[in-house]
Amino acid sequence: MTTLIHRGRRADVGRNVDKRLEGEEDSIPDKNLGEEDSGDSKDIRLTLMEEVLLLGLKDKEGYTSFWNDCISSGLRGGILIELAMRGRIQLEPQTMRKKRLLDRKVLLKSDAPTGDVLLDETLRHLKATEPAETVQTWIELLTGETWNPFKLQYQLRNVRERIAKNLVEKGILTTEKQNFLLFDMTTHPVTNTTEKQRLVKKLQESVLDRWVNDPHRMDRRTLALLVLAHASDVLENVFTSLVDEKYDVAMNRSKDLMDRDPEAEAAKAGGSEMIWAVLAAFNKS
Repeated sequence: MTTLIHRGRRADVGRNVDKRLEGEEDSIPDKNLGEEDSGDSKDIRLTLMEEVLLLGLKDKEGYTSFWNDCISSGLRGGILIELAMRGRIQLEPQTMRKKRLLDRKVLLKSDAPTGDVLLDETLRHLKATEPAETVQTWIELLTGETWNPFKLQYQLRNVRERIAKNLVEKGILTTEKQNFLLFDMTTHPVTNTTEKQRLVKKLQESVLDRWVNDPHRMDRRTLALLVLAHASDVLENVFTSLVDEKYDVAMNRSKDLMDRDPEAEAAKAGGSEMIWAVLAAFNKS
């Protein structure tokens, strides 16, 4: 769906630097990467959807690129991963007849409210749907990309604006009106640049100083955010501030991560199935 594009530099420069740096970096202890959290973590200030939108917004202008047609579906994928991490949904268990990730249905584990309007609205849709649908189908339904008129009710509307309002309430964005000759548009410039820089730095470090070359040893939310930023075509925004040498390393490692086989990675112990299922869905699109 999206591609990781270099700035016209020689790709082999990044690979050579990658090899030099890889042996110099410290490993990070393994973390428990089970599929769902036992509950909602109070330490998580932003949802995955809020983080993706924040990465995609132009700081001063307060809107995403007009040419980005990927972020809408990326945000819906973030909703599914967020619900899985909060223990609300899961993929149907494997049986003796192994199914591909994209053939396994999304099952409701708990319909307990999360406190987030978009997550709770999605939970209601999941609960009301019979039979269950797959990850790819749910991304299409929530985005409104379906030819079935009876399924249009599942579309989540005004998602970007609703997420932006959440970020305004959290003191990270503000709301302004801008005139674009023929029309006025509500924009949301970044006011808390510290929070955005913290997010950018976390992702940069995950593929540079804290790179472990194994997605199962990465922090699970960081892995999910990298996948969603890639699917939403905003990963370039994360690395653009890096010097050329580090930029190439970060892009090469991100590409290697996205090129992994989702089926193989999900089958490993603690494989975070929903993350890999969402990546598989976007790879197929």
